Order: sequence, then structure tokens, then C-alpha cells
Amino acid sequence: MALKISTVGNSTNIKWHSCSVSKLERQELLQQKGCVIWITGLSGSGKSTLACALSRSLHSRGKLTYVLDGDNVRHGLNSDLSFKAEDRAENIRRIGEVAKLFADAGVICIASLISPYRRDREACRAILPEGDFIEVFMDVPLQVCEARDPKGLYKLARAGKIKGICA
Repeated sequence: MALKISTVGNSTNIKWHSCSVSKLERQELLQQKGCVIWITGLSGSGKSTLACALSRSLHSRGKLTYVLDGDNVRHGLNSDLSFKAEDRAENIRRIGEVAKLFADAGVICIASLISPYRRDREACRAILPEGDFIEVFMDVPLQVCEARDPKGLYKLARAGKIKGICA
């Protein structure tokens, strides 16, 4: 087992422990290659709907998947984050790290979240091997998203009750 020492935050005594079970062995066991399918788009564009439908379809074909829905992750792991710009970036970074762990385990991880900034998505792509990050943009007109408005965000924004909606 290899031991990799790196600087994490302000700490220098955090060590990455490699396991004797390799990524390839996990993929062979599952008979699939782990990857991340990153679905992004406006609120109400159908990201979660597509993620769940894709998960169901792959499951019916014998593939192991897991959906990391942005709202669901904010209920637990990211419940300490606000919607300020820096916390939005941290939300995406954390989800990217978790998605990578799933992919390393051989799971097809379907991440479904509003991630409007290319730099944040590129940072998530960069931590995965080439070809293991598949980005899907839900290109749905704003008017359609606003008509759906599943969370009432557009209505609140139009009423001036919330600002900086990242739709």
C-alpha cells in the first residue's frame, strides 16, 4: 500500500492511504467502468428528472448508479453552506469530490445540480481521469423553467424576495 503525503488545508500531516484493492479490480467486480455524468442547467430545466430516469434505465441494464442531487446533498453533507458565491463554489467542489469517490469505486455517478460556472465544472473534471467526466447541459429556455418553477424560486425572484438567483 502506497502512502501519499500532501498538504491539505493548513495541515501537513494528512496522508492518503491507498488500498490493495485497485480501481480496476472494483470495475471488474461490477463489470462496469465508473464515471461521472454531470447534469447542469437552470432550476426547473429537468436535471433531477433526467438523472433519475437515466439511473433507472442503467439499473434495468444491470449497471450500478448513484444520483447525487444538488438539493439532496445540501440536506446533509453541504447543510453548512449558504448560497453566497464562495459557498456555491464549495458545494460544487464537495460534490465533485464525492462523485470522484463513487467513480473510483466503479459506480456510475450521476451528479445533478445547478453549476453555472465553467471554472467549477472544469475543476471537477480535472480530478478525474480523461473521459470519466461527461457533462450534460439541459438547454431549456428560461420561460419554460419559470413556468415549471418547482421550488418557487422564479416567483420569489420576480417578487423581489430573493436576489442573485442562479436559476
